[in-house]
Amino acid sequence: MKIRVYYHDTDCGGVVYYANYLKYLEEARTHYFEDRGVPVKKLMKEGIHFIVVRQEVDYKHPARYGDMLDIETKITEIGKSKVIFEYNIVNQDGKEIVSAVSKMATVGKDLKPMGIPEDIRAKIQNSKIKMQNDRSKSKNEEF
Repeated sequence: MKIRVYYHDTDCGGVVYYANYLKYLEEARTHYFEDRGVPVKKLMKEGIHFIVVRQEVDYKHPARYGDMLDIETKITEIGKSKVIFEYNIVNQDGKEIVSAVSKMATVGKDLKPMGIPEDIRAKIQNSKIKMQNDRSKSKNEEF
């Protein structure tokens, strides 16, 4: 998934505010699911929720206003009710910006653990995929 860094993503120093990477990871997971035919909104209506129970983020280099970031997202482990996502974020020059791991649990409407339905498991356990979204596009490419 490609993301353009906008002014609202940055701190007073012009670099991406550290907590905004969590938003980027959430967007990448959503696209990961949806690109495999598993719309998150539909899951929610069915009472199936993937929640973050652990998050690790390693900040390697700063991303700056105007940068284009590419987020590679993959699932490295699927258990009965857990999913482990790994991410690698690089900038337009190929420099590694962030690496991260999210441990997700599957819960029902009552927020109690539940097994991942087999049809969903079959769709999401496919190999990694790079995704594009509209956030990377700008009508005015010059700043």
